[in-house]
Amino acid sequence: MQALTNVRSFIIDMDGVLWHGDRPLPGLVEFFQTLRDLRFPFVLATNNASQTADQYVAKLARMGVAVKREEVLTSAMATALYLAQRTDPRQTRVFVIGEEGLRKPLLDLGFTLTGPYEGGDSRADYVVCGLDRGITWDKLASATLNISAGAKFIGTNPDTTLPTERGVTQGNGAILAAIEAATQVKPVIIGKPEPIMYQQAMALLGVEASETVAIGDRLGTDILGAVRAGIRSLMVLTGISTEEELKTLDYAPDWVMADIREVAQALRKA
Repeated sequence: MQALTNVRSFIIDMDGVLWHGDRPLPGLVEFFQTLRDLRFPFVLATNNASQTADQYVAKLARMGVAVKREEVLTSAMATALYLAQRTDPRQTRVFVIGEEGLRKPLLDLGFTLTGPYEGGDSRADYVVCGLDRGITWDKLASATLNISAGAKFIGTNPDTTLPTERGVTQGNGAILAAIEAATQVKPVIIGKPEPIMYQQAMALLGVEASETVAIGDRLGTDILGAVRAGIRSLMVLTGISTEEELKTLDYAPDWVMADIREVAQALRKA
């Protein structure tokens, strides 16, 4: 395994890397202190679209870590930006399955959010689906009807599971699977493992791919996304994926470490 050198910045996942639900993982404060001490800029890039950037800033503050809003990029924010670059938000109607973390970035950019599908003027141009812990049959029905009527289907992220303080639960990918099964339409994915969010994060940091390292816990999203974006990656073993899974894949992270405590130690040694 190569030394942790020639690194200017980090793109860091949150769920399974920094915390499990509302429980911070060991070494959280020390990890961020190391990044600050060594002057490593970073973006916290999460596939979880349920919370706003401000909510993540507040969550970290409760855990004893201060970050700026500009250091947070969610798949919801990435999705809103992606759509705004391809259509006029003022002329675009979106039906959302998701929570405030997804609705706010779309509203901030000027998109019109539609209500339940009733045909006619209630139809949406896009169905955008993120993690929704208040999912109902009616929401799924409106998404299905809009897509069947021609709306484009967008998924903020494909994560089928979500690590929480209670254990691993279903993620947004489970909701996407239900809608895909009903419509036979595959969603366009914006979050990891697609490279879009990593590319947006590097633009925010103003760095090149060769100088950037992604830290994550999922081989199929965080690590594969880094491979597709052409950046190096570091997998921690506090989330979903295990070292055993590496034996079955044709790609791998550049580093595997137990947790963010080990990452901090490696950075200080380097």
